[in-house]
Amino acid sequence: MPAKPTQILERATPESQGIASSAILKFTEAAESQLHELHSFMLVRNGKVVAEGWWSPFEPQLTHMMFSLSKSFTSTAVGLAVAEGCFSLDDTVISFFPDEAPAKPNKHLAKMQVRHLLSMSTGHDIDTTDRMINGSDNKWTQGFFDVPVVHKPGTHFLYNTGATYMLSAIVQKTTGQRLIKYLKPRLFDPLGIQNPTWQVSPEGIDTGGFGLKITTEDIARFGQLYLQKGVWGGKQLLPAGWTEKATAFHIKNGDDPKSDWAQGYGYQFWRSQHNAYRGDGAFGQYCLVMPEQDAVLAITSGLGDMQQPLNLVWEHLLPAMADAPKKANSTAHKKLTEKLSTLAIAPVQGEASSPKAKKLSGQVYNLASNDLGFKTMALKFGKSGCQLTVKQGRTTETLTIGYGKWQAGETKLFNNPYDKKAAVMVTSGAWTSKDTFRFILRFHDTPFYQSFDVHVGKDALTIETRVNVAFQPPETEVIKATLAT
Repeated sequence: MPAKPTQILERATPESQGIASSAILKFTEAAESQLHELHSFMLVRNGKVVAEGWWSPFEPQLTHMMFSLSKSFTSTAVGLAVAEGCFSLDDTVISFFPDEAPAKPNKHLAKMQVRHLLSMSTGHDIDTTDRMINGSDNKWTQGFFDVPVVHKPGTHFLYNTGATYMLSAIVQKTTGQRLIKYLKPRLFDPLGIQNPTWQVSPEGIDTGGFGLKITTEDIARFGQLYLQKGVWGGKQLLPAGWTEKATAFHIKNGDDPKSDWAQGYGYQFWRSQHNAYRGDGAFGQYCLVMPEQDAVLAITSGLGDMQQPLNLVWEHLLPAMADAPKKANSTAHKKLTEKLSTLAIAPVQGEASSPKAKKLSGQVYNLASNDLGFKTMALKFGKSGCQLTVKQGRTTETLTIGYGKWQAGETKLFNNPYDKKAAVMVTSGAWTSKDTFRFILRFHDTPFYQSFDVHVGKDALTIETRVNVAFQPPETEVIKATLAT
């Protein structure tokens, strides 16, 4: 049976909770005009949802990739396991891994404790994640120990996703359960978080620092739990004092007063400006908790600049939160409601046909070597949509591309090595000129979409393709394609 939360997030008008609808409308409009790739947000004030919106094709019931916002959930599991006596924050990391740790660890590694994993102060000079994933024969814990520890633990901040993986491994070793299973009765079920998934390493350990997929409201409930100091539905769900400890300033991480990445770091939580704190994930996944305003903001997105959304919060939402209810404003609330109900990311704009469509339709083209591993491509144009057929290695897939809409589908063409299921997606395409057919594959449980501009030449195609965001600045790849004989 689906989990039923022991506390429901009720809905209320913004004015009844001391914030003007007009301020939320300004935030929404600013986000649309400046960010362009916001996927959803939910604002909670005084424990009640006062505004929520999803940019179609994103929807309330869809889970979204959290990236490093996963870390805050891993931290929560650590707090629970410590309270249950499974281990302590003072335990050394090597004590859990006698077979993987060096027989003669250096003095810094020997003194690294669980608390140092939590506060990203392990003493490393580089993030261990790359060595763990790519240089350890699928033995991620071994890869962590392969990276030298050059600073005294607790003295040097370095954002280190591998440290969070080790926390997940410690929870699994000491409880006998994967992180996600351990959290199910203790956190997910009470909060009503249904069907969360977590990516698993080749070692069979939840990745910890990334890989969790949940919904926008799940994020909001998690933030509200922390705002309520671990109390949910009248019960102390998290250990007393844990939320204060996890979100406190534990180590300095910068000096810029205007950067939300330089306000200090807690136990897998970032300190923020205005005495707020947050969990966040790459490309704009946020669980922002504002204790002084009794507010929580959950956001999912696909952004390159993660400071921008927070700047809009500080500019439009924070100053609009009053201590007392405001006078009802039905006109402003109606405008906000209408705006939130019509949010959408537009499908590809253009024509459904072109004089070049007949020449191109159904023809198979061989693609030059490319990063996507595509060998051949064919586009077959119809009245209601386009059939895209791609050969990748030994696999051939056919996808339907919608005209003037987002067409739902699935694909395995872009899976990473640890994904076995087909990725959910939506597609849209149009002729943006008589010689160019543009289509987008949008993986709408992630921050990503892949765009393709197919330029039709006399005897060949030129395909420009690009992902919207990436950990390295995304570049356009140009692929030459010739007619198969």
